Amino acid sequence: MRPSTKHAVSPAGDICRLSALELADKIRQRQLSVREVIGAFLDRIEAVNPLVNAIVSLRDPSDILAEADRADAHLARGGEAGSLFGLPIAIKDLALTKGLRTTFGSPIFADFVPQEDDFFVERLRKAGAIIIGKTNVPEFGLGSNTYNPVFGPTLNAFDPVLTAGGSSGGAAVALALDMVPVADGSDFGGSLRNPAAYNNVYGFRPSQGLVPAGPDIDVFHAQMGVEGPMGRNVRDIALLLDEQAGHHPRAPLSHDKQGSFLEGLRTKAVGGRIAWLGDLGGQLPTERGVLELCEAALARFSDASFATEALVPDVDFEALWQAFVTLRQASSGCGLKAHYDDPEKRKLLKPEAVWEVEQAIRLTAPQIHAATVRRSLWHRTLLSLFERFDLIVLPTAQVFPFDVATHWLREIAGRAMDSYHRWMQVSAFATLGACPALNVPVGFDGKGRPMGMQLIGRARGDLAVLKAGAAYEATLPWPAGAS
Repeated sequence: MRPSTKHAVSPAGDICRLSALELADKIRQRQLSVREVIGAFLDRIEAVNPLVNAIVSLRDPSDILAEADRADAHLARGGEAGSLFGLPIAIKDLALTKGLRTTFGSPIFADFVPQEDDFFVERLRKAGAIIIGKTNVPEFGLGSNTYNPVFGPTLNAFDPVLTAGGSSGGAAVALALDMVPVADGSDFGGSLRNPAAYNNVYGFRPSQGLVPAGPDIDVFHAQMGVEGPMGRNVRDIALLLDEQAGHHPRAPLSHDKQGSFLEGLRTKAVGGRIAWLGDLGGQLPTERGVLELCEAALARFSDASFATEALVPDVDFEALWQAFVTLRQASSGCGLKAHYDDPEKRKLLKPEAVWEVEQAIRLTAPQIHAATVRRSLWHRTLLSLFERFDLIVLPTAQVFPFDVATHWLREIAGRAMDSYHRWMQVSAFATLGACPALNVPVGFDGKGRPMGMQLIGRARGDLAVLKAGAAYEATLPWPAGAS
């Protein structure tokens, strides 16, 4: 069963424990005022956030409550209410928020206030969400441990000694401790999935192109990072995804969604076949206990008529990882080069950012081409696998949450890690395949540390993955979150 959080905090009140869907419905039905909802969450943030540092750049509460009052007045006049109307949301601090400080976790941008929203942020505002602040991130989102020199570290929702994961660490902890009802995140190498696993919530990496990215200076090349939703249940994830998803003319690689994900969840999954890749037959070093929790969780899928088969595809996974590293350097490293080229700004970059840039500078066009060819071969392998299976499942992380003071793990199970992100290699496979991947909680080890597993589906098969996640969620004996 779920252990109690080790933070000195009381359980959340009734309003904050409601799902995002329930809250939105009660607001529309005038059973709860927006002010009541916003006030309850602000009180929760005041009580809990100082213990974990999940929400940053919080707006002045009086301004937030004034916006809530305007929303209530709008409803009183018979105004329309969007799907997120009156819900408080804190936006990940890698996304632009018009008029609200956006730091990217970097001292270079410590005082930066954007003049426009990211595309998905604009959509959330139009759907009626009230943006109350930001959620903490690692510097430029690099690394699955949320700390930075601007705001400091975010602590795990269950244990203040442990990392929250990252890069959506602030979002996951805010969700787990009921400081927000739903949250956005982003994912390149596991940044939606890893912190969700480490805090016993759900995190969904959508298919590439489903949620438009931008505004960006590069709209064609940098395509492995995606925006997506996080929630305390699968239906809340679908609620947010319905607003985030869909083509945007300034994001040419984005595509239209096929109907409502929330409506699609009204039809239950009818079962299917699961390929369990585990640790790839020992190729992925994994902490003791991770596989056992995932395998026990997989057994729950039999209650939803899913059959599981252990499988290790005939793939050169080391070459595939090196392709991921090359393509990440070509994207993230090049994106950071302008800061690196300025000597004063270079002093402010963390070592992992400098490493990405310096590796990117050394890349050649043939190396990048070879990496894209390797990625394309992996895509063909996935197409073949999805002819036989409905889901591919792996652990979400290779280790349990570790000491927050450890920036990144140098070894797992006696095997050395050769980069700051090698310990998250298990996340690269969905990214390289442009596949949707949902983290679902699998429980806790003997020390009370959470873990999750990834449900990976065929590209653009997002609804099928969410349906499978909902079927699994119905089997769980414990609720998501920590409070």
